[in-house]
Amino acid sequence: MTDDVHEIFAVRYAHHDRQSPENYLFGDPHDILQPLAYFVWAIVGRHGTFIVDTGFDETMARKRGLTIVRPIAEGLKSIGIQADAVEDVIVTHLHYDHCGNHDVFPKARYHLQDTELSYSTGRYMCHPLMRIPFEADDVVAMVRKVFAGRVVFHDGTEQIAPGITVHRIGGHSKGLQCVRVKTRRGYVVLASDATHLYSHVNEGRVFPVTFNVGDVLEGYTTIKRLADSVDHVIPGHDPEVLDRYPAAAPGLEHFVVRLDADPKT
Repeated sequence: MTDDVHEIFAVRYAHHDRQSPENYLFGDPHDILQPLAYFVWAIVGRHGTFIVDTGFDETMARKRGLTIVRPIAEGLKSIGIQADAVEDVIVTHLHYDHCGNHDVFPKARYHLQDTELSYSTGRYMCHPLMRIPFEADDVVAMVRKVFAGRVVFHDGTEQIAPGITVHRIGGHSKGLQCVRVKTRRGYVVLASDATHLYSHVNEGRVFPVTFNVGDVLEGYTTIKRLADSVDHVIPGHDPEVLDRYPAAAPGLEHFVVRLDADPKT
């Protein structure tokens, strides 16, 4: 493995059964069961281990009516990653399902877009509708990390390490960022919520929780440009990811998969 080539793991930590109309702006005429999977991602290479997003815990799962599959620390441990030793966490945005578990990574610095913290602490949060995907405790926890010197702010496109870059997309949340990673199969884009499902980016459809619809649609163009192909775009909540990619090890099927490996045929 060269200096700038990384392995990537998708670690599923939670699940939510829901109907397809809930997953699309303007609904869906099919009205079928279309569950969401909840992931954190691990990027592993010669420059260390980088965790993308931190999920939520059992308390939040109960509050939001979701189901924890396995706590994220347990999921990471299954691939040899000790959460309390991780030094870098990339937070794609500050929605509750991407930035909880505040104390699981005690040594980590957090990489965040300037725009996202400004958005989540600014005037838009005066509106109850805009606050729905946020939790005040999550935002306060990030502010405390700022004051503790544990947040690295980014503005647009920046390199985190050789072969790893972040790119501000916006749309779903004003400061949403995706992560581009160089792997043995080419450049993979961890889209996070720049596209929740494959059907969003592939069909030009939009998830209903959205700050700016136009930015979502423009974001699809950006993530497809950043990835080596559409097969290199990894959506943030699609259970199909677990079917497309091989398990990280025997016994981890539909729990932890390798995204730097070629998709199953």
